[in-house]
Amino acid sequence: MKNPKKALILVDIQNDFLPGGTLAVAHGDEVIPVANDVQRGFDLVVATQDWHPANHGSFASNHAGKRPGDVIELHGLTQVLWPDHCVQGTRGAELHRDLDLSRVQRVFRKATDPRIDSYSAFFDNGHLKETGLADFLKAEGVEEIYIAGLATDYCVKFTAFDALQLGLRTYLIEDGVRGVNLSPDDSVVAIEAMRAAGVVITNSTAMR
Repeated sequence: MKNPKKALILVDIQNDFLPGGTLAVAHGDEVIPVANDVQRGFDLVVATQDWHPANHGSFASNHAGKRPGDVIELHGLTQVLWPDHCVQGTRGAELHRDLDLSRVQRVFRKATDPRIDSYSAFFDNGHLKETGLADFLKAEGVEEIYIAGLATDYCVKFTAFDALQLGLRTYLIEDGVRGVNLSPDDSVVAIEAMRAAGVVITNSTAMR
């Protein structure tokens, strides 16, 4: 299909977010079989990849006396501090080997500027720069997107919000996402916030 109308976005299914990684999401590996299974229903599949320089401002290690989970102001924006993760060129930044990449047409890297984090697949957290994904989807004629990946309460959520703002009909594949959950209910709250904003909550079974 030359101009697909729907696309699947696989968000940050990288080693550092999976068991054994430096910012491991509990049960994060469970999203991989779902992501692999649903790809067959799409003409267009893209993936995203956190791609931090080692001096990134979101890393607690780059702020004296700070620990992961602390919240600071970073160049005018509220910033949760994280363990070093997905550093450019490291194994932790690689997409997991079990993720089927045979249908992935492009990988969009984000969070490459040390001054600002980038949760969304579309923009940095200040909406100052674009990743190129929005233009790519527009050029391909995409009108609706489905999201799976990591993590529900951060990169998935902000990707969904930005997709809505861009006028894309947006679906969340609920069994294909997992959350960081700095607070135990963060994922539940994130999903309800997405639903309230207009995201359609679905699952892989309903898509078969």
